[in-house]
Amino acid sequence: MEPQTVTAYPVVHDVPALIAFLGQVFGATEKLRMTGSAGGYHAEVQIGDSVLMIGGGGPDVAWKGDARPMAFHVYVPDTDATYQRALDGGGESLQAPADQDWGERTANVKDPSGNYWYIATFKGENYFSDGAPIIQPFLQPLRAEPVIAFLTSAFGATELGRAATPDGVILHTTLKIGNSAIELCDASGIYQPMPGMFYLKVADADAVYHRALESGAESISAPADQPYGDRNGSVKDVSGNAWYIATRLPK
Repeated sequence: MEPQTVTAYPVVHDVPALIAFLGQVFGATEKLRMTGSAGGYHAEVQIGDSVLMIGGGGPDVAWKGDARPMAFHVYVPDTDATYQRALDGGGESLQAPADQDWGERTANVKDPSGNYWYIATFKGENYFSDGAPIIQPFLQPLRAEPVIAFLTSAFGATELGRAATPDGVILHTTLKIGNSAIELCDASGIYQPMPGMFYLKVADADAVYHRALESGAESISAPADQPYGDRNGSVKDVSGNAWYIATRLPK
């Protein structure tokens, strides 16, 4: 399988608890768990065809930093059953299951770590929309348009479709970056900005890092070779999302 281009990286106070929740609710399988140089966990889990990185603390590590929960659109075979498992696992309901006019049955929950999960079952031959990953990070900045412009300029994102009000409020759009997808909308109601972290795999980390700066990003760290075998640099985009731009070093 081709490596995932964009991997979301929520940061939470109790990584083992979140991994347990994701296993119970979405059938996640743990691929990796280690303690990093900052004293916190770095973990990776697989849900369907999608991988999430998870960082942060827990009862057995020293890390005491700030959490950065994120929002996700996740396709499941049975929205109602998944929603109930999420509540049974300590999740908070944001929206009860309901049929939507765009052809999905959806429900929204907030997990005990603060991440939002927009649960959906596509009403078609498959339970997911054709060509869509099982998990898609969902950004809801105050204004999505500047984020879309940044992702297009810096990372070559392609917009697949947009729903907007007559006065230009973005209700939903999807951007493809490599083999990955990110959904966006303008913040509204309880769905307010949740700036996140992402690991972005590219052919030339230095070139993409500099293009991100030229597109309006702020540098977090310049590109450098890392002991785990990647060369990466990091930037903060126009909406506060952190992007770790990485290229695998030759062996």
